[in-house]
Amino acid sequence: MSRFAEVIVLARGSEEVMEHLEQDDDSRRWHQTFIAIDDTKFSGAGFQYRSSECYAWIIQFSRNTWGGLLSYLEALPWPRPDSVQVLVRDEEDDCFGLWMIYDGKLTEVPLPRTERIESPGRSVTGVLIREDRQEPPEPAGNIG
Repeated sequence: MSRFAEVIVLARGSEEVMEHLEQDDDSRRWHQTFIAIDDTKFSGAGFQYRSSECYAWIIQFSRNTWGGLLSYLEALPWPRPDSVQVLVRDEEDDCFGLWMIYDGKLTEVPLPRTERIESPGRSVTGVLIREDRQEPPEPAGNIG
């Protein structure tokens, strides 16, 4: 089943935590790897001017294979859990959803004027729709 999703992880001081997710690992449910987005991506200065801190990583999934990702990220030994933000935009989402660690759990933060529609078996997180969208959302059974 084709189902695109983009995930962005923001976390201060987490280079060591995320390093293994930048490498291939057949033991994970997903086979894609995260890409570190450091200051060289923005400055254009090249690797010779790379700082020692990176706090953003991205990944794109082309199939619905990332079901364990959020719980996997939740269990990592984050040096600053208060800085962890996970942004997820699944194929039919109108915008990125936001997850943050509260009380040791990766929890979705409600965004104003949005609603999440559950879609078991079709989407890992359900479909996030904006209340001000111009067209009505498709019924959950027809998403895809």
